[in-house]
Amino acid sequence: MGAYVADVALRWSDLDAFGHVNHARTITLLEEARAGLLFAEAERQGIPGMADGMVVARVVIDYHSPLQYSAGSLQVQMSVRDLRAASFLVDYTAYAQEAVATAETLMVPYDLDAGRPRRVTSAERDFLVQWRLDEPEPGSAGG
Repeated sequence: MGAYVADVALRWSDLDAFGHVNHARTITLLEEARAGLLFAEAERQGIPGMADGMVVARVVIDYHSPLQYSAGSLQVQMSVRDLRAASFLVDYTAYAQEAVATAETLMVPYDLDAGRPRRVTSAERDFLVQWRLDEPEPGSAGG
């Protein structure tokens, strides 16, 4: 299917003392976009369980230019890669007329009741696969 795209509104409270969106707020904006994919879109497709427990194990972000409040919103394109038995990566490219940041988060499904990570279910895997960008299966030709 390709990338999932979310538009996230910028808020006045996202600004820092230098007049651009604070770096920590940028991560929060990416989180809001990710919730659109992993929670709202997954539930829309009949997979509500992702909202019951999913944690971020790692965040990596590269800033390419300051994000100005005047942009009004941030368009975030997301895709999934490195889908494993108990984790996956979400890749982001955030745009405000031009790419302002690229990022990735390592996501781990989590059993809140047991207090430990869990495996990706087959339904979750089927959902996540549709957001991969031409990533070959391990062991396949060209992979």
